[in-house]
Amino acid sequence: MSTLRFDPSGPVPPAPASRDGRDFLSVVVPARNEGPGLPRLVDEIVGALRPLRRGRSGSGVPRLRGFEILVVDDGSTDATAAILEDLAATVAELRPLILARNVGQSAATAAGFHAAGGDWVATLDADLQNDPADLAALWEALPGHDAVLGWRARRADTWSRRAISRAANAVRNAILGQSIRDTGCSMRIFRREQALRMPAFHGVHRFYGPLLIREGCRVLQVPVNHRPRAHGRSHYNFRNRSLRVVVDLLGVAWLMRRPLRYEVMGRPGRIGRAGAFVAAESMSEGG
Repeated sequence: MSTLRFDPSGPVPPAPASRDGRDFLSVVVPARNEGPGLPRLVDEIVGALRPLRRGRSGSGVPRLRGFEILVVDDGSTDATAAILEDLAATVAELRPLILARNVGQSAATAAGFHAAGGDWVATLDADLQNDPADLAALWEALPGHDAVLGWRARRADTWSRRAISRAANAVRNAILGQSIRDTGCSMRIFRREQALRMPAFHGVHRFYGPLLIREGCRVLQVPVNHRPRAHGRSHYNFRNRSLRVVVDLLGVAWLMRRPLRYEVMGRPGRIGRAGAFVAAESMSEGG
């Protein structure tokens, strides 16, 4: 397998043309030393999304034209790369991305966004605590929205982690002036073009919801399942999620208050019949 060398300043591949603008999905899964659980994870993602390609009569949800699974190996030291290579030989939708070294969850996820070929991107964790079956529920809730964010209705974590998460959500919402129920939930679907407009910094994956709202996106929140960790151990602890997260939060709060917004009413050569410039586009620039 080829090694992906992620360069956020490099060229971005365009998403493929689609019939209705919302029928191809790229599932981005950053993974570090999660090898034992990857066969089950890929199988469950395929099981959730392949039925959507056949369509559901009377549901009102457009059929999923296609999907891909981008598992980004973030410098794993276990057998993750070999396992992904074996899986890719039998799962047509799987596209492994092997990073040259460990860069962290935010950069690994961004690498997946840049490599994605879909009009829409979904994210979830590789540790099997997110339930891939919820991808179907998020997809079906998508019409009329720019993003669907999951929130863990019943956390399968220790009481201490649940308490810390509740406190963190309360602080984030108070500082950012929002009401996102679970900023730490990795189960999401949103437009690829919005993913590529996100500010690039370590820790940005914790703030996708607030930053999507900053861009003016229509955001829906839906409850999702949460499961006990099946393999390995968490990569996060108090040390790497304390002061660093506070600094990130203050930075995002600054970004929230300083967006650049403008509207282009027309361009030379695009004149309406009455001789006036016609509305061409509306843009909100991040960062």
